[in-house]
Amino acid sequence: MNYRSPLLLSLSILGLVFRASGVELTFELPDNARECFYQEIEKNVTSTLEFQVVTGGQYDVDVTLESPTKEIIYKQVKTQFDSHTFKPSVSGVYKACFSNEFSTFSHKLVYMDFQVGDEPPLPGLGDHVTVMTQMESSAQEIHRNLNRILDYQTHHRLREAQGRKRAEDLNDRVLWWSVQETIAIIVTSVGQVLILKNFFTERKPPY
Repeated sequence: MNYRSPLLLSLSILGLVFRASGVELTFELPDNARECFYQEIEKNVTSTLEFQVVTGGQYDVDVTLESPTKEIIYKQVKTQFDSHTFKPSVSGVYKACFSNEFSTFSHKLVYMDFQVGDEPPLPGLGDHVTVMTQMESSAQEIHRNLNRILDYQTHHRLREAQGRKRAEDLNDRVLWWSVQETIAIIVTSVGQVLILKNFFTERKPPY
């Protein structure tokens, strides 16, 4: 058995550190604000921009992707989530901008994943000149599955955060509606008592 096989298996299980370059983050987008992120991409390197509005307002945002030549290669208006894969025709710094300028009071929490290039192979497999052993093939498959699981976990966390925020907003609305109904019932009850009491009150003549 090749001595590299156990090492490859350990790296695939422990690490997930050899991922494609890019940026993945969650950021706050204030009302009337615009945030831009920059990523250097080489020509003909397949890249993917993925985003999702987690919380805030109507869960929508404006998105534009601009090439180094100032050409708009992708644009979405008031969109909750989307994914765009492209292959740049020129090398340079690409700009992805998220705009909440149409909102006057709603802050947004936005998740963005900007992936550049393909997944690099595990160490030792990129220059493999012989047929891979069963252990090496299993390590590569485990590495691929772990990356897929990581993506699934990210999306489920986003859905969980979004569902929790909606539940909290619904709870607040129900609470305030219940408070208003309680106040209205109390005011109505007191008013009815005062009106009935006035009916049975003996009025003295004016003289």
